[in-house]
Amino acid sequence: MKYEFKTKRLDVRLYKASDFNVWKETYLNLGPPKNRWDQKVRKKTDLSKSNFKKILETQKKNIKNDSFIDLIAFDKKNKKIIGFTSLMDISRGVFQNAYLGYRILNPYWRQGYGRELIDGTIDFAFQKVKLHRLEAGIHPRNIRSIALAKSLGLRREGLSKRRLYLNSQWEDVSIFAITSEECGVKHTSGKLIGDRR
Repeated sequence: MKYEFKTKRLDVRLYKASDFNVWKETYLNLGPPKNRWDQKVRKKTDLSKSNFKKILETQKKNIKNDSFIDLIAFDKKNKKIIGFTSLMDISRGVFQNAYLGYRILNPYWRQGYGRELIDGTIDFAFQKVKLHRLEAGIHPRNIRSIALAKSLGLRREGLSKRRLYLNSQWEDVSIFAITSEECGVKHTSGKLIGDRR
């Protein structure tokens, strides 16, 4: 299977070796974080070819293990990196679940990219990766991310106390989830039938 999808404005895929320069340029030109959840600025020394090669190797290993799919969203027109989406800690067997992660780089906030990217990710997860359930853990004060999740049909299932170690402390997260049936895609004996669109 191809680990990629397209939306109206985005090409979403794994990194390629030829993406080194755009990757480096993206992080060199990021401004300071605009809130506590924003992408952190990286040191120039961290943006080496050897570090980028490690990213490629990690992606390849995670795909082989069917454990983590980390995709990059590129603007179709100018080929710049807009953001990222991930299917993390993929579980098969009777669960068929993954944790949904996403981030839009701050120069592209409030332009509809988050909704476009995550809508495509949900479709990709249920149609191509053949998952049954996605969960997103969102900090209770991250109002914009919560609004985005709700707008795409994820429902709040509760508060998970002290779930993640972030910012040097254990943080609570609100759990939002969606299943394939809620998107018109049904599992039958481990296979999917139907179409979300």
